[in-house]
Amino acid sequence: MEKRLLENGVALANVTNLIHVMSAGRNADGRELQIPLQQCSLSPAALSLAQRPWPSDHVAGFLPQHGGFRDHFVATPEPKYCCEACRLVLCNPRQTECGHRFCETCISEQLSKPTPVCPADMEPLFKDKVFRDVCCHREIMTLKVYCRSEKNGCKEQIRLQQVMDHLNVCLYFEVPCPLGKCKEKMMRKDISEHLSRKCKHRETTCEFCMQKMAMTELQKHKETVCPSFPVACPNHCTFPSILRSELTSHQHECPKAQVTCSFIRFGCNFKGLNQDMRDHESSFASEHLRLMATRNTTLEAKVEDVKGELLERYKVLPGLSSRLSETLSQYEEMREKNRQLDQKLNTMQELMSSHSEKLLEMELELRSLRTVREEVETLRGTVESIRSRVATLEGGRGGSNPATHTLETQLSRHDDMLSVHEIRLADMDLRFQVLETASFNGTLIWKIRDYKRRKQEAVASKTLSLYSQPFYTGYFGYKMCARVYLNGDGMGKGTHLSLFFVVMRGEYDALLPWPFKQKVTLMLMDQGPARKHLGDAFKPDPNSSSFRRPTAEMNIASGCPLFVAQTVLEIGTYIKDDTIFIKVTVDTSDLPDP
Repeated sequence: MEKRLLENGVALANVTNLIHVMSAGRNADGRELQIPLQQCSLSPAALSLAQRPWPSDHVAGFLPQHGGFRDHFVATPEPKYCCEACRLVLCNPRQTECGHRFCETCISEQLSKPTPVCPADMEPLFKDKVFRDVCCHREIMTLKVYCRSEKNGCKEQIRLQQVMDHLNVCLYFEVPCPLGKCKEKMMRKDISEHLSRKCKHRETTCEFCMQKMAMTELQKHKETVCPSFPVACPNHCTFPSILRSELTSHQHECPKAQVTCSFIRFGCNFKGLNQDMRDHESSFASEHLRLMATRNTTLEAKVEDVKGELLERYKVLPGLSSRLSETLSQYEEMREKNRQLDQKLNTMQELMSSHSEKLLEMELELRSLRTVREEVETLRGTVESIRSRVATLEGGRGGSNPATHTLETQLSRHDDMLSVHEIRLADMDLRFQVLETASFNGTLIWKIRDYKRRKQEAVASKTLSLYSQPFYTGYFGYKMCARVYLNGDGMGKGTHLSLFFVVMRGEYDALLPWPFKQKVTLMLMDQGPARKHLGDAFKPDPNSSSFRRPTAEMNIASGCPLFVAQTVLEIGTYIKDDTIFIKVTVDTSDLPDP
């Protein structure tokens, strides 16, 4: 800040010329004429200071904050230029449908009322029927007004649109001190006098070192840092005054300065005046030599000790070298293990890809088996019909014959085939469910088909909620599932889809940390091209029983009763082919291995 003041102060000598140039800027008609500052004979620093624009907060805003213009107009404005609300000259005029004009802020205030009406004729107002009156605005801007510094003595008459340009050069307009630190304000024509006589931060020169600085810094400069300022010797010697810059060198020569013996590092503790030091050095020369010899002997002993210590450490170096070699070999082994783990990971990814392909194959096979099941059901009906016919025949004939026996044998064979088909179907269903729902990375993608039918069952209270297939945070991790209420639950019943997260009892719970603390994200997938998925996330409450180790098959569900409104769900693209997808993600980044 001091540096900035000094830079600003360089121009003070020329500021008076600057003010005179600005005040002389009028033409023969008495109108203002701005003279380019480059044509004035100013120093570069003064020119930079003069060209610096006045801060915007020092010039009153041209547009009033509320209502119309309050400027002193030379001629009384016509009524057509006055606002129907505030009766002032229109600021940013707006015209209504009924033909009346208002200021922009006045019409906004009227339109903000519950039932806005025009105060001139009480006609209703509509926001879309109000428009800018550009022609009226242009005419108002050409009206002549007195300068806003009229109270300070300015007699200038200018057009309303020229007010701000005039205030930037008006000699009667109040501006702050250009030096920055000074908080006083004065008229622009008084800047010269202020900077030369009154400003506390004006530039001055130290009479000792001729350095330029702000007036407020002069006294402190003299008392603390001025190199040419005369100061007294702190030892009260015969010298009356010494320049501050020479004080340090004087201390070495001052006869009354307190000094210590130069042999203090060898053990001499003499302290006295500078003038007594020569006598001490000549009378204690032999003692100083004795102290140096003693110190030399001590140093030689220390050197021998250091040599012995270095030899001992040198003996340890081979062992450290072998340990370093072992560490390097261990590091290489770890790198090899890491490479093998990467290979295993790639193998696992390939296995997962093959499982996905097998899953698709199983789904196709299951579809074919469903067709077989329908055929089996048809065959079962046919068999039952044949049995009833056989029973009728046996009852009518009262005896048995070879044809009937053959038919019963065929029926038994068909029954055996039906049993085999049913066992195969059950086994394929189980295998398909395992392959389809297995997730060991903490992410569940839940596909809910037949949404409309299931929603109707929920509305009719037949099936209030649905449970998803289980998913896991890892092969030996937490077991979890999701629970959904298609017609809502609790606060969301009848209006929302409610979605909850459930912690289930797993086979490896004894090895896992409890309570469950992983972040859970619930999401409804958008099947449209925009992919505007709806989601919510939460951190489990460690004090809730929903996240403690399960003692039953599953804990109490925890989640969002107001997860998504049914209007949003059914209007958007979240339902497609009567199917919705729900995604549940559990953060496993900070989960330790069991």
